[in-house]
Amino acid sequence: MQRWPILVILALAGVPALADTAAVLPFWNSTANARPNNLDWIGESIAETVRESVGSRGLPIIDRDEIKDAFHRLSLRQLAVLSQASVIKIGEELDAEQIVYGSFEFTPAAPATNAPVNGLAPGTRGSLRISARIIDLKRLHQGPEFAETGALEDLATLQAHLAWRALALLAPKLAPPESEFRSVRVAVRLDAQENYIRGLLTRNADQREKFFLQASRLDSRFADPCYRLGQIHYERKDYRQAAEWLEKVGAEDLHYREARFLLGLSLFQSADYAGAQKEFQTIAAAVPLMEVYNNLAASESRRNQPQAADDFRKAVEGDPSDPVYQFNLGYALWKKGEFSGAAEHFRAVLDHTPDDQMATLLLGRCLKKQGLQAHAAGNTSEARLTGLERLKTNYEERAYWQLKAMVEQKPK
Repeated sequence: MQRWPILVILALAGVPALADTAAVLPFWNSTANARPNNLDWIGESIAETVRESVGSRGLPIIDRDEIKDAFHRLSLRQLAVLSQASVIKIGEELDAEQIVYGSFEFTPAAPATNAPVNGLAPGTRGSLRISARIIDLKRLHQGPEFAETGALEDLATLQAHLAWRALALLAPKLAPPESEFRSVRVAVRLDAQENYIRGLLTRNADQREKFFLQASRLDSRFADPCYRLGQIHYERKDYRQAAEWLEKVGAEDLHYREARFLLGLSLFQSADYAGAQKEFQTIAAAVPLMEVYNNLAASESRRNQPQAADDFRKAVEGDPSDPVYQFNLGYALWKKGEFSGAAEHFRAVLDHTPDDQMATLLLGRCLKKQGLQAHAAGNTSEARLTGLERLKTNYEERAYWQLKAMVEQKPK
């Protein structure tokens, strides 16, 4: 029986789009006589919070790197004051249907008396007002302004409330009660948030790491810099250090499952296959992604566990066109001596990538009904046929939730 990837099933079923793709632009600083770059990081902080919070609920969202590239192509400076025409141009460049944009204004406390500002408690550095709008490019409609005002020190709370209001306007069916929405975000220290955002903004890799380290030191509850530091060490192939940072990302954090996925990869690369298996099992129980099943099965295969082939098969059934999944299932079956079934999957690999030398070699072994020889570890020619499982390093949870919501919203 032909099995189809979920994307094809949804297309054939005529499932309607869940929601318009949205882009959240950096908020510009409209403070009178603002010192350059002094508070501009706040504009990126607001956008990043809205982007992550809204995207985590399943709304199709354009990431900050794509937005940065669009600004560059249009010769626009990020964090600069934008006209409505410029906002629309950016949206068209990004092929977005909804654009969230806005500004913030800071009113400092009187330095001599440290007097209250706008009714705020004494001791605050000043008052912050954030205003936002949404332009619907499909309907050529601009929505009303929505704003938040409070102490600068309460930036995290202000951003979270603004993000919830943006979600309620963009996709009302995806917006949970505000108390639930805000419960997943810790109100971190302002200086920790500033260091984290400055780390995102800098182009210097060494400075980026220093900013993230400082953010983590300033507020140990702040998981975002731990996640970024885990990424940095993983990319350096410093897998043990990566695992130490990633383990600090708690279950309440927006990046939790992404961090656990990367943690599983780090443990696998450190030869801790049992630990990797545990991490991928945890994710698979919540989000049955093909890449998760693939890596779970790879961990099981390294431990010679019999269920590895079944989990590889789940990945293949989810996306039969992926040569990594086909290779891994073929490899697992070959190790079990199921040569006919293994050959079918190696042929599928070669249909996609004819120059895959290992798939060619193993297909030949299948046709000869020749399995892995005993004592392979001590045999140079056979040792190269051990540990061939191929990992997936991409993690597409957001796409999964979008598809799930689309299915659930299908008209009865």
